[in-house]
Amino acid sequence: MAARSQYEELARQLSAVGAVKRGLARILPAECPAGSAAVLSLLRQHGEMRISRLAELLDVDMSVTSRHVAHVAERGWIERSPDPADKRSRILRLTPDGRDVLGDLNRRTTEMFAHSLSDWSDDEVGQLNTLLARLRDSFACRGPSGCGPGKHSGDCRSRHADSDNDSHTRTPV
Repeated sequence: MAARSQYEELARQLSAVGAVKRGLARILPAECPAGSAAVLSLLRQHGEMRISRLAELLDVDMSVTSRHVAHVAERGWIERSPDPADKRSRILRLTPDGRDVLGDLNRRTTEMFAHSLSDWSDDEVGQLNTLLARLRDSFACRGPSGCGPGKHSGDCRSRHADSDNDSHTRTPV
C-alpha cells in the first residue's frame, strides 16, 4: 500500500485534470457541447437504449438527460422511436449524421492529444492509458458485487466489461 502522502498527491493531480477536461471542452464545436457528445458516444458504445438507461450511464438526473437528448434529436443526430415493449417509452438510436459528428469529435480529440503530448513517447502514452484504466477499474469494482478494498484481483475488469457496469462516462468521445 502506498504512503498517505502519495494518495494526497494523487488527489491533487486528479483535481488538476480539470485543465485537461476544459481543453477537451474547448475543442468541441459550439453546436455539440460535452453533454451532447456524451449522449452520442454512449449510443455508439452501447447501441440503442431507453432514455432511463442513458441517464444511468451518464449518471445524471433524467431532466438533464432529456435536455441533452432533445438537443441531439433536434439536430438529427439521434432518432427516437416507440419502444415495442412499452409504447410510452422511446428507444434512442444514433443516426448516420450522429456517427459523422462522432467521427469529427474523435478526430478533434485525437489531434488535441497528439499536439499536447507530442513530447511523450508511445510507451508513456501507453502507460498512462493502462494506469487510468486500472484506476477506473479499481473504483468500478467497489460495489456490492465487486472487489473489496485491498482485494482487487483484476478479474473484475472483464466482468465489468461484460456487464456494462464500467460504462459511466462523461468523456465526449
